[in-house]
Amino acid sequence: MSHTKQAGKGAGSIPRVLISADRSSSGKTTISMGLMAALVSRGYKVQPFKVALDYIDPSYHTEITGRFCRNLDGYLMDENGILDVYTHACEAGDHADIAIIEGVRGLYEGFESLSDLGSTAQIAKILKCPVIFVINARSITRSSAALVSGYKNFDPDVEIAGVILNNIGGLRHAEKAKEAIEYYTGVPVIGIVPRDPSMQISMRHLGLMPALEGRRRLGDGGFEARLRGIEEIINKGIDVDCFLKIASSAKPLRSPENSVFSRTSTSSATYKPKIGVALDEAFNFYYHDNIDLLELAGAEIVYFSPVKDPLLPEVDGLYIGGGYPELFAAELEANKSMRSDIKKASSEGMPIYAECGGLMYLTEKISTGVPGKGTYHDASMPESTYSMVGALPGHTIMGKTRVVSYNIGTLEKDCIIGKKGNIFKGHEFHHSEIREIPEDAEFAITISRGTGIKDDRDGLISGNTLGSYAHLHGVAYRELADSLVEAARKFRESKVFC
Repeated sequence: MSHTKQAGKGAGSIPRVLISADRSSSGKTTISMGLMAALVSRGYKVQPFKVALDYIDPSYHTEITGRFCRNLDGYLMDENGILDVYTHACEAGDHADIAIIEGVRGLYEGFESLSDLGSTAQIAKILKCPVIFVINARSITRSSAALVSGYKNFDPDVEIAGVILNNIGGLRHAEKAKEAIEYYTGVPVIGIVPRDPSMQISMRHLGLMPALEGRRRLGDGGFEARLRGIEEIINKGIDVDCFLKIASSAKPLRSPENSVFSRTSTSSATYKPKIGVALDEAFNFYYHDNIDLLELAGAEIVYFSPVKDPLLPEVDGLYIGGGYPELFAAELEANKSMRSDIKKASSEGMPIYAECGGLMYLTEKISTGVPGKGTYHDASMPESTYSMVGALPGHTIMGKTRVVSYNIGTLEKDCIIGKKGNIFKGHEFHHSEIREIPEDAEFAITISRGTGIKDDRDGLISGNTLGSYAHLHGVAYRELADSLVEAARKFRESKVFC
């Protein structure tokens, strides 16, 4: 095992590195995966992170490292919140030996044009993290030095400590680009990754195919073979020892104040309400911090599959996250007993919270493969309509819109996710819209930024069932976990004492 491995350190002093690039599609996700796999093979406990609010890249990081990947977002979270998420993740279970953070888009892309708010660079500065800069060097050599020089000098507070050249066509290509970068910028080139189709991961309309779906489609053997192939290419092309040395150069961090993860449930109740969390190929978009916070608020988590399980488990509340229910609509429709169980639970007043894909599942039906001028259309989805749960009114139509945005919402009434007047920052991304909503339908949320479900409203409700396009992170909106757990506890008590 490498002599650079360091055990027993606090989160603020463990080695860490951030992998970024000049733009999207430069290869940073696959390279990050390969480096994580290479270090795990060497015996390191690698804690992965992803900048911004993606779910899909983190699913691969989690698969590879065996530790839940965490999201870091400088628009939703303040500096203390970012330190809180980082520290909690690194210290969870067996303390991590190293943290690897994958950036989002280009290094300086963020919420605004004249600040680094919401950018990868913002996270690098808050976490005092050296940056490994990935360049898609296809068809460029000397120009790559200008690229590194520009990014290095744009913000001197961002430390670009190494470069990885991706999509290299041959030895002469690699030599020219490496020589130019190191001569003109002084930044070492620590990796040369050849052009290789095996480095590609299957795509989906909102990004990579989630890891759970990848296993299903490729089979365990094919999926593992693909990951092993990527790891082999990275081991051959990147100086892993140099990578570790750069990670070890990270400066110490302060501890977060008033950590949301350090508290325990304030309830004196001895019963832990059970919250069922939908988890399968159709529903797997969760921030694991939300799950941790539900448990800290006093809940017991019970996982179930709306695709495979015939019946709901014995629970006091449900959390149905995002995903791709449209791709598994036939299986979801075929599982009539599960749909019936969820609708019955909703009618009985069980608190049910659903985000995006979960919202779609709770509506009356989903129509897929609907073409339209200027709209997204996935040819792999047949043009068909499928019956869903029907706990919420409306007809979900795929392919008629594309929304990718942060949002800001205000709760207009007390509900299962908080009190009237609460304000949250969240985000939404979807290729669906919900039609045929009755005029008298109730909404719990008014959206001041973003799209929502209808007319700047989100949080469609029926009794204690709430579905929204907004995805919430429990560190940015702290009322989420406590409110949902308390609603589940009250539902349990109403059943016991009725």
